[in-house]
Amino acid sequence: MTELFRSRTARLQARMDEEEIDVLLLTDPDSIYYLSGFWGYLGTEFGRPTMVLLARSGSCTLITPRMEAEMARAMTWIPDIREWVDGVAGEWGAHLKALLASHRPRTIGIERLRIPSVVLERVRGELPAATFSDASEILADLRVVKGPEEIAVMRQAGQVAVAMAEAGAAAIREGAPEYEVALAVIAGGTRKAAALFGADGPDRLLSPMIHNLQILQSGPETSMVHRRPTVRRIRWGDPVYLCFCGIANYKGFKLGFDREFFVGTVPDRHARLYGVALRAQAAALEAIRPGVAAEDVHAAARAVYREAGLEAEYRTGRGIGYSFLEKPQLKDGDKTPLRAGMTLAVDGGVTIPGEFGARVGDSIAVTESGYEWLTDYPRDLRIL
Repeated sequence: MTELFRSRTARLQARMDEEEIDVLLLTDPDSIYYLSGFWGYLGTEFGRPTMVLLARSGSCTLITPRMEAEMARAMTWIPDIREWVDGVAGEWGAHLKALLASHRPRTIGIERLRIPSVVLERVRGELPAATFSDASEILADLRVVKGPEEIAVMRQAGQVAVAMAEAGAAAIREGAPEYEVALAVIAGGTRKAAALFGADGPDRLLSPMIHNLQILQSGPETSMVHRRPTVRRIRWGDPVYLCFCGIANYKGFKLGFDREFFVGTVPDRHARLYGVALRAQAAALEAIRPGVAAEDVHAAARAVYREAGLEAEYRTGRGIGYSFLEKPQLKDGDKTPLRAGMTLAVDGGVTIPGEFGARVGDSIAVTESGYEWLTDYPRDLRIL
């Protein structure tokens, strides 16, 4: 995918020229990977930031801790890699100072909500007269439509997510603790990702390991949105909800994916509520095609909730890809017209506090005539 990373950089430089941004400074891992192909494992939380400085024309530089520099050279197309060591010769700040002095930018592009304050203050100290421009929207616009090569990788990410769901479902049984289900999900996803990874090329240095804390709730606590696995043991009659959104990561791509299962039996009321969630998601999916406004997809789902006497969720979905949240969002006020190549997470959900939460979610790619499943896994009510 080397040429893909290069072409993204060229497109970004063209946008920088239009916006009269002299240099762009990126510190967010998702953005760094999007341009460079390098995924490091250090960051400001370790006191070791990695960053990319891109000039409007010409050079692109990656600044990284020396301990990850060898890996960076093997993964990125960027030839100018500046490595630094803790406590030596000004660390990363010395490289940043030299680059800023070389380019002498009047306008500096940043991702305002993602740049660490320690980096931003260092730049302000070096160039107090410079103007800062929030380049977040530029990057978001570039990411919003995926090309065939990107969607091919996202299809593989969908296979990994489905393997996670299958492994989780196989582990759900009466008496099983929630954390054991989560461990099965991690193992199932990791094994599938490893099977899809190539043995050669820079991708070999991306880890297939599924990680991060999964969202998992069971019993009456399915209404606790975003609760993590506990030592609670699953009981007969329990609903068990698994959200893979924070852990379905594959080769730098993120997906949205949710499934719910029922152990042994399901009360009629819960079955009806789960049916509402399914119908709301189906209505949203039915509305998806190029030219439809993002908010109209949400409106289609909202009509189902209202017909059932329920309130709609805040949104019905969001753009996904290189980050967990991208453009557009399927919610009121987002009038972005859908385009072929957009990739979206589309959800249905009902929450009854203290009693039950019914949710289902999938990732799809918008096509010229509608959509394509990225996470094609049964959505109907499933009793284990």
